[in-house]
Amino acid sequence: MKRLTLFCGHYGSGKTNVCVNYAMHLRSMGLEVTVADLDIVNPYFRTKDSQAQLEEAGIRVISSPFANSNVDLIAIPSEAYSLTEDRSRYAVLDIGGDERGALALGRFSDAIREENDYEMLCVVNFYRPLTGTAEEVLGVMAEIEEACGLRFTGLVHNSNLGAQTTLRTIEDAQGEMLRLQELSGLPLAFTSADERIAAGGMFPLRLQKRVYE
Repeated sequence: MKRLTLFCGHYGSGKTNVCVNYAMHLRSMGLEVTVADLDIVNPYFRTKDSQAQLEEAGIRVISSPFANSNVDLIAIPSEAYSLTEDRSRYAVLDIGGDERGALALGRFSDAIREENDYEMLCVVNFYRPLTGTAEEVLGVMAEIEEACGLRFTGLVHNSNLGAQTTLRTIEDAQGEMLRLQELSGLPLAFTSADERIAAGGMFPLRLQKRVYE
């Protein structure tokens, strides 16, 4: 388990929901955890929506002061620099959904590479526009990598159709995920699903609160 876990993914991938639940998972293990929302495209700030839940669990939340407001201003809070400076806490980062959103991460890429204790995971939903095939996902990943200066280390399979998602929905997308693993050369970190589907321990991460981006 790495100290820093970075979740990236195109709009609608469900990366914020995965990010929130992963932070809760780390906290359940007794770890000191910080969640940072670095998705600087203001209309898409979503980690802020779960701030009360996270803080109640003892998780520190860092997000733009303009999150969930009508102020269209790119701003990274100064507390965000503690993510790389304070190595006593685990940190989970919610990164923007495309190359523009990933630009914020570039400010921290040198420090992240220097520490070299991170995972950068691409959250994939094959049922969303622009990420319907392995090739399309690879294109999005390349744009994000170029913008932030870091390389992906793994994949998260989070294919869903919102409230209409069934186990078959996830299984039908599994073939495309296997193709993405083969084409990218990256491992599958985990497959995530709503806890109503993830019965019987089939999925390592059960999503307790579905947030659709």
